[in-house]
Amino acid sequence: MVIVFGSINVDLVARVPRLPRPGETLAGSRFAMTAGGKGANQALAAARAGAAVRLFGCVGRDAMAPIALRNVREAGVDLAGICEVGAPTGVALIHVDDAGENCITVVAGANAEVRAAQVPDAVLHSATTLVMQLEVSIDQVSALAERARGRGARVVLNAAPAHALPANLLDAIDVLVGNEMEAGVLAGAGGDEDTRSRCRRLTTHERAVIVTCGARGAAYAWRGELAEQPAQRIDAVDTVGAGDACTAAIVAALDRGEDLRQAVRDGVAAGTLACLREGAQDAAPAREEIARLAATLA
Repeated sequence: MVIVFGSINVDLVARVPRLPRPGETLAGSRFAMTAGGKGANQALAAARAGAAVRLFGCVGRDAMAPIALRNVREAGVDLAGICEVGAPTGVALIHVDDAGENCITVVAGANAEVRAAQVPDAVLHSATTLVMQLEVSIDQVSALAERARGRGARVVLNAAPAHALPANLLDAIDVLVGNEMEAGVLAGAGGDEDTRSRCRRLTTHERAVIVTCGARGAAYAWRGELAEQPAQRIDAVDTVGAGDACTAAIVAALDRGEDLRQAVRDGVAAGTLACLREGAQDAAPAREEIARLAATLA
């Protein structure tokens, strides 16, 4: 069972020829309002990757909440752990340019009220894989990570958005996933330090580290071993949600018993496939698609 603890948003997405500069107004070509939030994105993507998933988070008592939860509900994600609160449902304001790159502003709203106590002890055990991100309170993430680790659950943290982590949280993590910028923040690395060095700096005997590298794939380290997983070259349509699809596929693979090498391969395949479609949740690939592409990766 995969337990996802994290943010639930509505994404307001504008397609623009290029990303705006400070103080600039651009004419967009398209607009969409879709479900998002890293927690909900990863819950949906993990379900599509074949996992049984429960999502814990908060939404408002507003018209945005049904939009935010529609896709995860249709995907069969267990939503019994969702709380309605007085704050509005979180939103993300997203620009996507013609090259598929994006910039995002997130307004937490109800996500600021997510609490570790929402997740009961009964679901945290040796057959549980807990995945969290950093769009909800880091104190609540830390509290849940420590409790889950103490009860024998596997703890996965997608360290996004970039944030320095307290020592107690780092010590409770079994698998740490982040992109190159996030890994640099966590490692305290200089701009000239490469991805392999960041992996080495962050890994321990008990903690695996996976650093995603966009079009280059991923690097990963565990118990003194360091390896790289190249990605297939593609022409990206939209990179929004690629990191979430990658993390979710890694989690789903680990939860069904795959080793770290295969999990990373699945993650790189899922992230690649997500870049070929628009949107975050709509782009999350199915397990069969992930398996087909993963089988072709060296």
